[in-house]
Amino acid sequence: MPDYFPIMLDVRGRPALVVGGDAVAAEKAAALRLAGAEVAVLSPQFCTDLLAMAERGEVTLRHKAYEQGDLAGAFVVVAATTDNPVLSEAIWNEARRNGQLLNVVDVPALCTFIVPSILRRGQLTIAVSTEGASPGLAKRIRQDLERIFPPIYDAYLRLATVARGYLRQGGVSYRRRDEFFGDYYGSDVLALLAAGERGSAARRTRDLMRRYGVEAPDGALEEAV
Repeated sequence: MPDYFPIMLDVRGRPALVVGGDAVAAEKAAALRLAGAEVAVLSPQFCTDLLAMAERGEVTLRHKAYEQGDLAGAFVVVAATTDNPVLSEAIWNEARRNGQLLNVVDVPALCTFIVPSILRRGQLTIAVSTEGASPGLAKRIRQDLERIFPPIYDAYLRLATVARGYLRQGGVSYRRRDEFFGDYYGSDVLALLAAGERGSAARRTRDLMRRYGVEAPDGALEEAV
């Protein structure tokens, strides 16, 4: 039976705290920042990546060692402290008392959530998790998926999203929209995008929409790709 319930967490505008100053902490801070969190990093020392992120205004650095009470106000906490089990345990105890979301990197027993290996293609996010059993395998699977889902899937999804909006505006029912996307995903739109023929992909999508009685404004689909 799985031990985790998979969710996508909205951290936009939420305070996030990363404890640690090394490359692992920088990686976690960058991922949280990319998702829209307001990121602070707590450590006596910081690696060059974190210093550069702070210089760009992407994170706030707190130059100090962790003390009880330092987690206050954070919506989510990530601790890159696996080389210091005593510190990790102290952070776990405080986060648990506060009811905070906590990930202690590579220590599933001290986590209220774990971070999967993630593949992003624009709004398409694919998460792979072994529930902490083998992060290396999760990474290998993600790398395999990168070949199956190349970067062009970003434009493919954007075009589908725009088409969906016009279908809804046009009063097309949910069932008929489902049929449209069966046609869309079964068409050569992706192949046209992969070949660099973005205008042709937009025109093919427009033709598919017309079958459902919907016309997109001139240029609307082209702008999506």
